[in-house]
Amino acid sequence: MPASPPTSVMIVDDHSIMRDGLQEMLERSEDFQVVGQARDGIEAVDVAQSLKPDVVIMDVIMPLKNGVDACREIVASVPGTRVLVLTASTNENTVVDAIAAGATGYLQKFTGKDELLATIRDVAAGEFRVPGDVVRRAFAGVRDTPGEAGSTELARLTKREQGILKLFAEGKSYAEIGDARGNRPLTIRNAIYSIRDKLGAKSRQEMVVWAVRNGLLDND
Repeated sequence: MPASPPTSVMIVDDHSIMRDGLQEMLERSEDFQVVGQARDGIEAVDVAQSLKPDVVIMDVIMPLKNGVDACREIVASVPGTRVLVLTASTNENTVVDAIAAGATGYLQKFTGKDELLATIRDVAAGEFRVPGDVVRRAFAGVRDTPGEAGSTELARLTKREQGILKLFAEGKSYAEIGDARGNRPLTIRNAIYSIRDKLGAKSRQEMVVWAVRNGLLDND
């Protein structure tokens, strides 16, 4: 049985030492092939449209065009490409902006190698990977006021679906949700699609915002 082709990755960062370091790390793994680099947001959009990589690893703070704007353009023009934001910024508005722009992953640069590699794999597979604590802090301001309307919204989902959506919005992978719920990853993936249809959400990002607005990520 032939091996699966490596995931094609493009690296966008205005620091060459960061780009080269990431490329060296990724190319040590047989899972990834770095097909291009870019040093600013304008170049990132041009190169992504030309190469159509599976995943773009994108910094946020860059010259000429920031990573959020570049992400938005890439997602719109190259729909098969996923964007993973990798940044040193701790500004919570950056998380909100990146998710709104279509990023399907978000990590900070102090993240360990194993977590980064695992997140790239999941993002390439179409999963939404943003750490739950980051989502809670970033979307704290969009929480709806509890009440009858919120209860009505939650009633659109079964308790099982609410539990799955909570874990999904916390940035858990299909495999991690499956372990927690006693299901196969494929079952979880199908459940996520079903929940998305039931909510009328256009994207995974909208599902996360819905979960926050309806209190699914509130602390117990």
